[in-house]
Amino acid sequence: MRLATWNVNSVRARVDRIVDFAVRESVDVLAMQEIKCKAEQFPSAQFEDAGYHVEAHGFSQWNGVAIASREPLAEVEVAFPGMPGFADGRFGEDVPQEARAMGATVSGVRVWSLYVPNGRALGDPHFDYKLDWLAALTEYAKGALSQNPGLPLALVGDFNIAPTDADNGDPAVVPGFSTHVSPLERQAFADLVAVGMADVVRPLVPAGFTYWDYKRLRFPKNEGMRIDFILGSPAFADAVAGAEIHRNERKGKVPSDHVPVVVDLDFATDDDEDLDRPMIF
Repeated sequence: MRLATWNVNSVRARVDRIVDFAVRESVDVLAMQEIKCKAEQFPSAQFEDAGYHVEAHGFSQWNGVAIASREPLAEVEVAFPGMPGFADGRFGEDVPQEARAMGATVSGVRVWSLYVPNGRALGDPHFDYKLDWLAALTEYAKGALSQNPGLPLALVGDFNIAPTDADNGDPAVVPGFSTHVSPLERQAFADLVAVGMADVVRPLVPAGFTYWDYKRLRFPKNEGMRIDFILGSPAFADAVAGAEIHRNERKGKVPSDHVPVVVDLDFATDDDEDLDRPMIF
């Protein structure tokens, strides 16, 4: 299986290049964030014509997530348990949820397309919402793996966090003054990893960013950030055979400010295990 995640920054504005990428790179499952449209406005026909099943979740021109898959999508959910909402400066489970999460099972792999809240500014209610949202996600992952330790679980998407200094090359994003790099956000990311959700791309792609601001020539200067991740449970991580960050998708006509992150998965089957056993005559 080839799994990709991409903050597409408006699927309707970029559907041609998104579908072209998926087909050209033989992507089996594509998790999208910031689709910026309602589900009924999603350009499903272009994906379906290319051989994909699609599920989308969005309310307006903001946020929104979707998953496109060569194989049918099962057990589709549009929020993980305990996911808080946000409205009018308030957040919590009793507040309407935003379109920031979609989960689906594909060929036994549980995939969540996630668009973590931005946080806006240190001290802003949205920043506290971000931390609460991440804490709820961590509790969900912890519970899911406790209940089923062998579950191939993938949490993928735009996390709006650069977990280490090496993940931040934007001079305007300063630790102690900016979101995305604050100690609290980095600790929240570390807490999620600690429950068993490994960053499966970093060991195979030790350098490279996934996002560059449109302004101030950030991309030509390579002043970007690595904020898009594929986090996998042990069963998922063990199957990762390769990974790529597709930097060139930031080039060309009407690019998103993010680029796709891709992993190749090779799940051993019972037949594969039999091949490893010594032959007895």
